Amino acid sequence: MIRTLLIANRGEIACRIIRTARRLGVETVAVYSDADAAAPHVRQADEAIRIGPPPATQSYLSVARVMDAVAATGADAVHPGYGFLSENAALAEACAAAGCVFVGPSAAAMRAMGSKIQAKQLVQAAGAPVVPGYQGDDQTDATLAREAAQVGYPLLIKASAGGGGKGMRLVTEAGQFEAALAGARREASAAFGDDSVLLERYLAAPKHIEVQVLADQHGNVVSLFERDCSVQRRHQKVIEEAPAPTVDAPLRVRMGEAAARVARAVDYVGAGTVEFIAEDGAFHFMEMNTRLQVEHPVTEAILGLDLVELQLRVAAGEPLPFTQEDLTIRGHAIEARVYAENVKRNFLPSTGTLHRVAWPHTVRVDAGVEAGGEVSVHYDPMLAKIIAHGADRNAAIVALREALRQTEIVGVEHNVAYLRHILGHEAFRGGAYTTRLAEDHAADLVPAEDPMSLVAAALALVQGASSDGPWAADGFQLNLPHSQRITLRRGRKRLQAEVTRTGAVFRVETPDGAFSVRGAAFADNHLSAHVDGARIAAAIHRLGDDLFVAKDGATERFSVTNPDAQDFGNVASGGGKVTAPMPGTVVTVQVATGERVRQGQTLVVLEAMKMEHNVVAPGAGRVTAVQVAAGQRVEEGMELITLDA
Repeated sequence: MIRTLLIANRGEIACRIIRTARRLGVETVAVYSDADAAAPHVRQADEAIRIGPPPATQSYLSVARVMDAVAATGADAVHPGYGFLSENAALAEACAAAGCVFVGPSAAAMRAMGSKIQAKQLVQAAGAPVVPGYQGDDQTDATLAREAAQVGYPLLIKASAGGGGKGMRLVTEAGQFEAALAGARREASAAFGDDSVLLERYLAAPKHIEVQVLADQHGNVVSLFERDCSVQRRHQKVIEEAPAPTVDAPLRVRMGEAAARVARAVDYVGAGTVEFIAEDGAFHFMEMNTRLQVEHPVTEAILGLDLVELQLRVAAGEPLPFTQEDLTIRGHAIEARVYAENVKRNFLPSTGTLHRVAWPHTVRVDAGVEAGGEVSVHYDPMLAKIIAHGADRNAAIVALREALRQTEIVGVEHNVAYLRHILGHEAFRGGAYTTRLAEDHAADLVPAEDPMSLVAAALALVQGASSDGPWAADGFQLNLPHSQRITLRRGRKRLQAEVTRTGAVFRVETPDGAFSVRGAAFADNHLSAHVDGARIAAAIHRLGDDLFVAKDGATERFSVTNPDAQDFGNVASGGGKVTAPMPGTVVTVQVATGERVRQGQTLVVLEAMKMEHNVVAPGAGRVTAVQVAAGQRVEEGMELITLDA
């Protein structure tokens, strides 16, 4: 068995690998960048070693620095996790040259499947169905534009070397192709060091079904059944479940056999995932991920397995401990990915300090952050995965929704309430949803402002909330004023609430109406009360001039003072300023001083958290000043462009 395992990754997957390694008695080595010096995975490992500054290209994406850490610590194995170098054949080769075990497939298998272009050529030659498109070696702009016309619109441009939605663009008409291709190439190059792309016909309403495979060094390959990963936003998965609700037993066998054939075609060893796109009873190969997947916990839950343990045992030369016939599905499991992002602003990543983090205790949580940590611009904004398992699909949905309701995150924007809305939506409940679910039901899924959050905030302030533990006196203060007016801001909106107390009853008047509050009680930063006969519960945290109300998975932020709030990314009232919606780096400036622009036109492209984000004109106007240049670092709220409407 492996003695010392170096984990060439960070965040929740590093913590998850450490957990299994410790159970097996394997010593662990964490690597970290300067941005992660105080991260949980660094403290949890038996040893930790710095590998560079925050930019991933100088730390987590550097094969040389990872191998220096291997040499310095004497690790006899490297687990790459997922993302970063997990599908980098050069790391596998470097490990082999150093006499170190790489926990994954061979470099040859990785190269064969790591390029989406080569993988599709290989699978197509083997007779497996693939999505129509272009996977050629000629990557000139002219050839790609010509092939795009042959494929037809709409189509997808996809990075050949990676996944996770990075380097992917949906193009609906020929006039968009040139700009979309340039953006996809930039993003692919930044994330994977390879700007080659492929083209695929865009299927309007498909299912995204993937099959987990596991293979040992003795020629044994098994399918660990399928997962449905169709709930996606911005081409990135947010909810995954196993088994897939629309896959019956015969289709499960066919897809499992096809996935196993793909693995055997490249002499695959270890855990891998074969991804298919399915529509109208047919399925087509998309790609093979030659690593562990983010969503592997749902497969573990329905089979009672530990995939990281199996990876380590296979890497150490052990045969698989079971055959295909030994595997049976038990119950249903669903995973929700918790991201630091602003759902109401098209899922823009959110950065900042995590002042409070509280995870549920009733389900599995794979987290890589904790209270006091920083969410930076350098890495993926995923904070954690919350996984529920039940006797059937409905039981898993109920358990996961309740777990999300119990989750509290204060300090950054997050998508917990959005995830709860998806799980409760009839389209998801029915199981036949497609990759269009997030777009088709956006109006139902994006959480609206909760009037009860303002009620809770007003009650907290009347009771004397402070950052020291917000209600210093026990119970209610008998000398409160009979009536008190509270003024707050939520974003750019100024809000007022009138709180009147008569005995033990509060009347709270807000812009959304008047509410009668009885039985209000505060304890440990939590409010419970009956509002118009219905019980509410909320966690309330005061941080300087900000008051955060965490309720039912959502977090509302109110400003107690009246700052000059700006509508980032839009023209501020009277100012004509277009500002940065997040910290990041300017990729391109697409307008010049004096140029007239139309509403929705891209003005500046920013890169943050490994993704590009377009900053667009909120209305028609003329550019009177360009305040930034390509390559410049900007902070949230910094002026980018000045417009004259």
